[in-house]
Amino acid sequence: MTASATKRIVCAGITTLDVIYALDQIPTVPLKFRSSHMTTSGGGLAGNAATACARLGARASLVARLGDDPFAGLMIDELERDGVDCTLVRRCPGHRSPVSAVIVDRNGERLVVSYSDPDIPSDTGWLPGDILRDADACYAETRWIEAALALLPLARAAGIPSVLDADRRPTHPEVLTLASHVGFSAPALRDWTGIDDLAVALAHAAKGAANVLLVTDGAHGAWYMEDGAVRHAPAFPVRAVDTLGAGDTWHGALAVALADGRPLGRAVRFANAAAALKCTEFGGRKGMPSRERVDALLAGA
Repeated sequence: MTASATKRIVCAGITTLDVIYALDQIPTVPLKFRSSHMTTSGGGLAGNAATACARLGARASLVARLGDDPFAGLMIDELERDGVDCTLVRRCPGHRSPVSAVIVDRNGERLVVSYSDPDIPSDTGWLPGDILRDADACYAETRWIEAALALLPLARAAGIPSVLDADRRPTHPEVLTLASHVGFSAPALRDWTGIDDLAVALAHAAKGAANVLLVTDGAHGAWYMEDGAVRHAPAFPVRAVDTLGAGDTWHGALAVALADGRPLGRAVRFANAAAALKCTEFGGRKGMPSRERVDALLAGA
């Protein structure tokens, strides 16, 4: 049994249903195109992060909102098959579940067209006060910012690590101060700081910050702040087939590693390995690796 198998991680945010098409290249003209492969898979930042945690051996719980349409049942069934606890996935009567259409090209890059019901209730008053009872880590993101604002202070009060997936500029900037670890996407950090060089941008963003800031940049790896210095963790070289969900996998894996008590550098390397392996298989979430595959990659590196 791995250390992660005894750890519980609560993930809050969006979960979606993705319809994924494979094309040689992403279209730039309004014509009809025939896909060489097609699949459906659960998606969304928090849904993917929870699945990544479960695949990596942790006990994952998802906090999310869905509509009362057939898509909701499909998503919950898939999550539960992966071992994700969906007790706190709320189905909202009269609303529609989030769905996305995704095109993946021959280099693994993706184009995503997503829909989320703008009127789905965002309140968090229905969440139990002891939601983080016996939790070892917490994950949140910016798609359901109210949940992040509710859970991250609870994680701090409980003394457990928390990961915020800052894949875009948050509507409530104060959320960036609430998580113990904030993982930016490269576009989000550049947008936030106005600085193109990611190492420089990270150092700038970290001035005066009391938490740990990190940034991911796909095949270029990740940068993170430690002891006042910017450090780089290279990506693991793989043949990328599908990058959809790689960032979500990275953040979920980081939460698992922090829950296990790994030092920061080793935690980032663990997350890099999980994200790299996810990219080797078509189908978004379907490519998320097991703990055994990640450990094998790390052992052979």
